[in-house]
Amino acid sequence: MTNRLRTEGTDHLLAAGRAVGIRRVIAQSVVAIGAYARTGGPVKTEEDPPDLDLPAKGRSGADALRYLEDAVTGIEGAEGIVLRYGAFYGPGTGLSADPGALLTKAIRKRRFPIIGGGGGVWSFVHIEDAASATVAAVDNGRPGIYNVVDDEPAPVREWLPFLAEQLGAKKPMKVPRFVVRLLAGKAPVLVMTEVRGASNAKAKRELGWQPRWSSWRVGFAKGLGE
Repeated sequence: MTNRLRTEGTDHLLAAGRAVGIRRVIAQSVVAIGAYARTGGPVKTEEDPPDLDLPAKGRSGADALRYLEDAVTGIEGAEGIVLRYGAFYGPGTGLSADPGALLTKAIRKRRFPIIGGGGGVWSFVHIEDAASATVAAVDNGRPGIYNVVDDEPAPVREWLPFLAEQLGAKKPMKVPRFVVRLLAGKAPVLVMTEVRGASNAKAKRELGWQPRWSSWRVGFAKGLGE
């Protein structure tokens, strides 16, 4: 259903917008599996190519996001802006001080392990910073794609143990790649071992945006909220 919203839903929304003469469209995308090719350096910019070599389990979602991005940035007669948000954390998200938050709960129960060497590079953004970047895009954005992430992309092996400590949880378990591949397929392995992070330089430069929580290190320690 999410994929249909990002494809069919986007088509209907843009058609309705064109019918009433909209001048600007801002759409949500994500920095996650599929956003950037798993080659080269650990941190990517908006100019870098997407990952077109994905396992079947992760391909449909990535294809739907790419469809949304192409449709919005290619809209005729209006300005199309796509914000690729990093992994959300903070109040009301799946990663917060709330014990019932999905990711928080998994980490506390040691159900979110480090897979292999934990080399997958993640980019985070506090929910408040995601909101301020969205406002900046409304006010100042020019057509195109922008990464909305903090200043410090980091591999899983760095941020996950730190986060567990901040939550008062035990250290995350370490699981070999082949075990996870057998039990859950290739996609989770790629997310935890091979994905690339994203640079926020363009959003800072062109949107005039500065994240309040410039690093997940400070954000996990002080910004998870309730």
